Amino acid sequence: MSKKILVIGPSWVGDMVMSQSLYITLKQEHPDAELHVMAPAWCCALLERMPEVDKAIVMPLGHGDFKLAKRFRLGRQLATEGYDWAIVQPNSLKSALIPLFAGIKKRTGWKGESRYGLLNDLRSNKTDFPLMVERYVALAHPKADMLNNHQIPALPWPCLRADTANQQDALQELQLNVQRPIVSLCPGAEFGPSKRWPEQHYAEVARHQIEQGKQVWIFGSAKDIPVAEAIRHYLPTGLQAHCHILAGKTSLHQAIDLMALSAIVVSNDSGLMHIAAALQRPLVAIYGSTSPKYTPPLAERVAIVHTDIECRPCFKRECPLGHLKCLKELPAEKVLAAIKQLTASEHLIASLR
Repeated sequence: MSKKILVIGPSWVGDMVMSQSLYITLKQEHPDAELHVMAPAWCCALLERMPEVDKAIVMPLGHGDFKLAKRFRLGRQLATEGYDWAIVQPNSLKSALIPLFAGIKKRTGWKGESRYGLLNDLRSNKTDFPLMVERYVALAHPKADMLNNHQIPALPWPCLRADTANQQDALQELQLNVQRPIVSLCPGAEFGPSKRWPEQHYAEVARHQIEQGKQVWIFGSAKDIPVAEAIRHYLPTGLQAHCHILAGKTSLHQAIDLMALSAIVVSNDSGLMHIAAALQRPLVAIYGSTSPKYTPPLAERVAIVHTDIECRPCFKRECPLGHLKCLKELPAEKVLAAIKQLTASEHLIASLR
């Protein structure tokens, strides 16, 4: 009898991208299983790009909402689906309530926020798995195996598929073309200022790339429009026509499909960084207060750049020392060197085909 699995997914875009490794593993281990994922509406564009997910269910409650009565009603509605197994990715107590109310017999997740009783397949050896993606994938394997082996048997990387029809529609709607190679910049970060490389440095990268015959697309949410406009403003007037601000103008569907056209992506440690990696685009990943030892971009063609000052990584949203040297002292030349190295590798790969 095939399983029916419900996953309570994370709320952040980058975490959802990394979650695909869990979904791939579940399908590998249970090829006949039907996999449903509950997540916020903004993550559904990602789930639709993951062939392993059979159904995306919109989580109607906000990230900080407890609302016990609503969670109970939602759980009772899901009880009619007849799930055999629930996996809860977030660590919060409230995220474990819906599978309990749905009457799902096996409920798996990591220990956190006194979830005893809410989860009956509770895992407590999280520190055995240093990467977030490893912690996700470990939940797909039996508890005893993960306690004894302390190692994931296989770690598939996320792999998002672009929708070429939607891609062409987006190009037309936004009046874009692909006549020049595309350098995509992702200068925002929902986490906070300690992840944001200064816009002056991004502008220097944009200027150099446009002078090399490329065009620049700046991705992000509506919150990133001021930063995107600042980057464009810092460019010489004659180059600004080749810099296109897409921040706040695209849906996540469109951002995914347009980013798939990139010759190279330069990004802060953000959700868009993980999307670029999952699209297998050559990527320069810029780290400030955070570390690639916990949430690295999962792809082969990646260059990771950061400063080596002793106060990083601090994992703070804002610089606790007030100087933000980990980003301000990371020069554009270092990113440009990484772009040059990745571009040379791309040319070598192309010549060997």
